[in-house]
Amino acid sequence: MSHNSNFCYDFHRAVELIGRRWSGAIVREMLSGTSRFTDLRDAIPDISDRMLCARLRELETEGVVARQVSGESPVRVEYHLTDKGLALRTVVAAIDDWAGRWSGCPESGPDRHPERSEGSARA
Repeated sequence: MSHNSNFCYDFHRAVELIGRRWSGAIVREMLSGTSRFTDLRDAIPDISDRMLCARLRELETEGVVARQVSGESPVRVEYHLTDKGLALRTVVAAIDDWAGRWSGCPESGPDRHPERSEGSARA
């Protein structure tokens, strides 16, 4: 088997990270402004607490998400996209367009772009 010079390991690694089950949905939701664990869980149908926790931890390790814990009582934990995570805005919008055109996803397409939602004003 010969080595294909067009293969890019960085591209493959990036696709594997964002393409992992639930990771894309989490990033998409966070681009809309969602930052609390329970809000993310409630916004993403069928995701379990355990899976959401694992994916957030993985995205945090990769520098896509930052976890912020307040010193208040009760403790408040929020998750925010880092600059690296916010840079995925155009990628998510492109996938949204593709899904709207080819998959018939009713929440995809031009009316559901994360960069056009109210919650992204902080970006």
